[in-house]
Amino acid sequence: MAKLKHEAALVKEAIRIGGVYMEKRGAGNIEATDSASNKITAIYRLLVLDKLIQPLAKGEDNEPNMKHKLALWIERQLPNGHPLKEE
Repeated sequence: MAKLKHEAALVKEAIRIGGVYMEKRGAGNIEATDSASNKITAIYRLLVLDKLIQPLAKGEDNEPNMKHKLALWIERQLPNGHPLKEE
């Protein structure tokens, strides 16, 4: 699993967009007081449930791998030419 160039910023954007998606879908709300770990886990599980990302293998579903999956997901959603998109 190679780290992406702007992975931390991509994860931050994935949490922001994932929170909006979660709210619009009616699956709950992400509160500012929620820990980053809880936000990542909730968004990851929702995206897997909705089949928007492929689930990690059993035993590989830890926070660093979930962050990487979210970063890959949001990178695919960004338009061409976006500063966070790798070239």
